[in-house]
Amino acid sequence: MIRRRAFLGGALAAVAAPPALAQPFGYRIRPEPVGDGIWIVRGADEPIASSNGGAIANLAIIATDAGAVVVDAGPSLRYGTELKAVAARLGGGTVARVYLTHFHPDHDYGAAAFDPAIVAATRQFRDLPLTEHQGFADGMYRLLGDWMRGTEFNLPGRTAAAGVETIGGRPLRLLPLGGHSASDLVIMDEKSGVLIAGDLVFNGRAASTPHADVARWKQSLATLRALPHRSVLPGHGPFDPTPTLAIDQTEAWIDWVQENLRGSLAAGLDMVEAGNVPIPARFASLKAARYELQRSVAHFYPALEATQLPRVDAR
Repeated sequence: MIRRRAFLGGALAAVAAPPALAQPFGYRIRPEPVGDGIWIVRGADEPIASSNGGAIANLAIIATDAGAVVVDAGPSLRYGTELKAVAARLGGGTVARVYLTHFHPDHDYGAAAFDPAIVAATRQFRDLPLTEHQGFADGMYRLLGDWMRGTEFNLPGRTAAAGVETIGGRPLRLLPLGGHSASDLVIMDEKSGVLIAGDLVFNGRAASTPHADVARWKQSLATLRALPHRSVLPGHGPFDPTPTLAIDQTEAWIDWVQENLRGSLAAGLDMVEAGNVPIPARFASLKAARYELQRSVAHFYPALEATQLPRVDAR
């Protein structure tokens, strides 16, 4: 189906090829304090594109007596190198640990700038063969061109397991969960009460679903809601100074997407039509809402069709 192929091509890539850049390559890493000794580095509330160098994910920097702790590392070696220098200044001259929250390149590939011995991720993340990263790497190089030069991903050298890990006198509660991806690591900084949620939580931006298990995601959101935290640093979008506003918003969006896709299928809409249904007013302010709805159609619709519209000879 020509329309479907055209739709899928647009849904799975932010741009077809990176345009030439007029400005020199370089990121503006500007940490913003969100608690005692903890900063957010904001990503652009946009799809990955050469205009933003792929820097669309939020990152965290935490000061400890042993050096800085960095949560997520950005999209490229170039970004990670700049992040490393900024974090070291905030952490007394060194970086003690880097945690990667999940297996998506906008959060991970800057880890190439750090010694793998200080980079930690969940066991499931670490067990991925490097070949799993090759498809992501190829896509990032095609989208971003020279922003990615020299970026070669190394698997993390440490395992982030459930429990409290104290680094330089600062206790960090590690919670391996899942739902946005197969393995999502959440970190609660017990000193400030800031919950670093990775992409289990979006704020002011529609949630992305390339590897989502929605039922598991909702279970993880319930777990986060029950934690004794004060505020949330989401994977994308502005810092949430409340405990649950961004969590509730994320759940409302993924619930609506699922409801809408089932309704679109029942109404006989094809994928293009399903991606162009009206977005409810309550989500009108979310960044990238249309873009993420159309991507979610590409992610979920084929399986829904296979389940709800089986071949006549398979009934």
